Amino acid sequence: MSRKVIEFDNVGKQYVLGTIGTGTLSQDLNRWWARIRGKEDPFLKIGEVNDRTKKGESNFVWALKDINFSVDEGDVVGIIGKNGAGKSTLLKILSRVTSPTVGTIKVKGRIASLLEVGTGFHPEMTGRENIYMNGTIMGMTKTEIDRKLDEIVDFAGVEKYLDTPVKRYSSGMMVRLGFAIAAHLEPEILVVDEVLAVGDAEFQKKAIGKMQDVSKGEGRTVLFVSHNMAAVRSLCKKGVVLKNGSVDFIGGINESVDRYLHLYEQTDAANIIENVKWTKSTLEVTNIEINQTKSSSSLIKKDQRALDVLIEGSTTERMIYDVMVILKSQEGIPMAMYSLGHYMGNICTQEPGKFCIKRKIELPEILSKGVILVDLNIHHPNVEYYMKAPNCCVLESEGYQKDFGRTMNQDSCGLIGLREYIG
Repeated sequence: MSRKVIEFDNVGKQYVLGTIGTGTLSQDLNRWWARIRGKEDPFLKIGEVNDRTKKGESNFVWALKDINFSVDEGDVVGIIGKNGAGKSTLLKILSRVTSPTVGTIKVKGRIASLLEVGTGFHPEMTGRENIYMNGTIMGMTKTEIDRKLDEIVDFAGVEKYLDTPVKRYSSGMMVRLGFAIAAHLEPEILVVDEVLAVGDAEFQKKAIGKMQDVSKGEGRTVLFVSHNMAAVRSLCKKGVVLKNGSVDFIGGINESVDRYLHLYEQTDAANIIENVKWTKSTLEVTNIEINQTKSSSSLIKKDQRALDVLIEGSTTERMIYDVMVILKSQEGIPMAMYSLGHYMGNICTQEPGKFCIKRKIELPEILSKGVILVDLNIHHPNVEYYMKAPNCCVLESEGYQKDFGRTMNQDSCGLIGLREYIG
């Protein structure tokens, strides 16, 4: 019989918008007065679900609410959901970075967590010193860490910089070392957030292989968060889909991924601009259209050869920019990136004031049938982003496989070109 090693019992996490900590002094006093009288926290009765696409009426938001599920020993569980669904908050509560507002979590075993770049590192200490510090925190003796040291260093590939303060490390080096420590110091439960996306392809392959070894060969439990559905399918056997801070589905990994992808297809009523995740403070985006529609869901017909992209807004500073469009498969794997300015030296400028950016994207000559996810960014090449809109649009392709009688414009990097047009 399988032994349960993690149990979430009615777990919830409430935040107050615009506030650091639990809230104001008056709110804390009201909570305290209710607690000493044996009453329920009055603020638990209010608040809204964590739907970031809609303007709320309350400052109290439930990042997580009514989380109930368990994980058996040796399970490899994928925690999946859209940005803002509550995945990272769930792992932070499990790792005791923050505490739940309500509910309890029962854990049997030692947890090693890799939640973000530099997790658990002291920047002034060397890589070697951080290995020993993390091992000690996890309850290991110096002898045990000595035995694992060479294996950790070899896996991370940072031997040359082992005695260098980690503040000098790149983000990729930090992730490599952090994962090596978390995976090799013999935790019963390994918790990994989507920081592996920072690493290169070689390291991601090694990391997934190590997690498979940890779960299958050593019988340990793994909780894995990623937007790479191919990696989730290959690694995990079970899945938990989160939506707006609540559990939407629990089941086998294939069914869970299908459910997650189905959430993207339920966006007919939404506008593309509602899916913009971040803009620089000097930039205001007022309108985004793809193929003359503001809807975040549309159809690519078999005879369609291009996508028309329009972005309107205003800027308070001079922008040196390029537009980047990434087409991804239903599982989030990039298929084509369009960024002519970056790779062909055709950078655009925009003076302060209102602007209207138009682009025509020539679609690949072989386009498969199915769902295509679109990332849309405005960025200063090699410097900074002005706007990020990952998964801003879902396109349903009827599919085609034709020679259009012309050659696509491919640059030296092998990327399909993006050209500006006058509209």
